[in-house]
Amino acid sequence: MQYVNSWRAVAAATGAADRAAAEDGMRLAYRSAGLAEPERIIWADSPRAAVEAVAKLTDAGRSVRDDIRTRPWAEERRRMYDELGAAGWSALWSATGAQLWETTGALADRIRTGVVADLAARPEDESAIRLRLLDAVLGQHDAAWLAAFDGRGDRLTGLAEVARNAGWWWPYEHAVVISERPEVLHRDEAGRLDHGEGPALAYTDGFALYAWRGMPVPAAFLAELATLTPQRIRAEENAELRRVMLEYYGYDRYLTESRAEPVHRDETGILWRISLDGDEDVVMVEVVNSTPEPDGTHRTYWLRVPPTTRTAKDGVAWTFGIDGSAYAPVRQT
Repeated sequence: MQYVNSWRAVAAATGAADRAAAEDGMRLAYRSAGLAEPERIIWADSPRAAVEAVAKLTDAGRSVRDDIRTRPWAEERRRMYDELGAAGWSALWSATGAQLWETTGALADRIRTGVVADLAARPEDESAIRLRLLDAVLGQHDAAWLAAFDGRGDRLTGLAEVARNAGWWWPYEHAVVISERPEVLHRDEAGRLDHGEGPALAYTDGFALYAWRGMPVPAAFLAELATLTPQRIRAEENAELRRVMLEYYGYDRYLTESRAEPVHRDETGILWRISLDGDEDVVMVEVVNSTPEPDGTHRTYWLRVPPTTRTAKDGVAWTFGIDGSAYAPVRQT
């Protein structure tokens, strides 16, 4: 677990790279792969700027990513597999890299998508940009698989040192391009990019990604959230963006200010429904906590339930994972 936590911190690290430490690690990675150290090291402020720098290289030679990352990783994995056996390797991966894989992999994919979107002025430009991205070693975002090998040999030490101290990097025979780490990173409890008041991921040169609970959104869209109205939410044609608006605005507030009409009442609460063009209905159960607050009031809760819900009792039961006919609480709290 110590390796998982330390590499989780590496993947989430922001701020200026330790350039000297990263360069030492990069040189060690070349030597460990049996390669001569590169003649030039070029620093870039972001993966986008790094791809632009790579495009301008004229005498860097071939990419040596396979020599430095792919082959050593595959050979170390085979060594560990042979040493631990199938069950042992699976257990090791489950306890280390698998804990980080989903979040770091998703973040790397988002960065690639953002770089392509920023640099591809024409659709025909995308292929060349994607090919340059394939030459990258992911530095801190290789944390998942580096966690699995931490403390189990020194062949990957150079790669690990670059990852601890810098962002993505592009190794070639005679030159290396290394990206700085982001200066801003905001994520939700599930590890997804998430920020409602600016970029969720940003680098010092302005390259940035905007997201709400993992969903990519335009920068201008976020700026509008503070001035939302029910009318503006209903007017949004993009169903996914409309869901973001509803989450930010609050379903209960939206229902109240939209003057929604209840469709069912019973002893458990009140069922509300609002139809949305091109999207599923918003259906919520309004329930009142029977336990009073310290000031004697009773707090009201709004529970979103499936659009197929027909009664308040069915909705409340659904939140407990049971059928409405089986829901009969002995005591409400």
